[in-house]
Amino acid sequence: MNNRRKEILKELGLTPIWRIKPNDQQYHAPSQMHSVKKKRNKSQKLAISINQERCSEIRQMNWSQLKTSVMHCTACPLSHTRAHTVFGIGDENADWLYVGEGPGEKEDATGEPFVGQAGELLDNMLAAIGLKRGYRVYITNIVKCRPPNNKNPDLNEISQCEPYLEKQIALIKPKLIVALGKTAAQSLLKCNENVSNLRGKLYEYSGIPLIVTYHPAYLLRVLSEKEKAWEDLCFAKATMQSLL
Repeated sequence: MNNRRKEILKELGLTPIWRIKPNDQQYHAPSQMHSVKKKRNKSQKLAISINQERCSEIRQMNWSQLKTSVMHCTACPLSHTRAHTVFGIGDENADWLYVGEGPGEKEDATGEPFVGQAGELLDNMLAAIGLKRGYRVYITNIVKCRPPNNKNPDLNEISQCEPYLEKQIALIKPKLIVALGKTAAQSLLKCNENVSNLRGKLYEYSGIPLIVTYHPAYLLRVLSEKEKAWEDLCFAKATMQSLL
């Protein structure tokens, strides 16, 4: 700045001139950027390592250890808002495994999956093909804690609970898995298809036959789909008979 301009600014009362100095949020020198990136990569590698170690530990658990681990799990934000974890219920040597989305308000209060109206409908669906809750049947969910405000569980929440479900399936060794609803189907099959496109076909999960049908809560809202759900149950029963 030349002297004449300095004098004019001084006469106008606009001195001294303050200059903005770049701070850490606005600017990082190349060496600083490299350091920040290195720390970020190190944190990511540590997180991956911790998650791999957690998954490895879960794979080694028995039923009792698995239930205790779920009860005290704080791996995702759902642990901050739950009243109870909802592990699952039924025959631990079941032929049939029914997998839903996640606990609702009543399930969160009781710690048991599929209670209330949706639970009653599921029991009726089981009875329609000669089954009963707790006898040759195990019922659980993709996530073990209630997503607040009835929202769908997000990918992080699903991924943190996935090792628990994988171990449940490994311990139960079911002959057939029935995925109830979109979230369960997409999570188990690793796809983005809707139930209407997935139903009526036979899939596999870790070598176990898998069938997709509608979630009981959805059927309570859309009564017209109950006929299709009945077709799915008949398909599931015929599939099981072929496996015995």
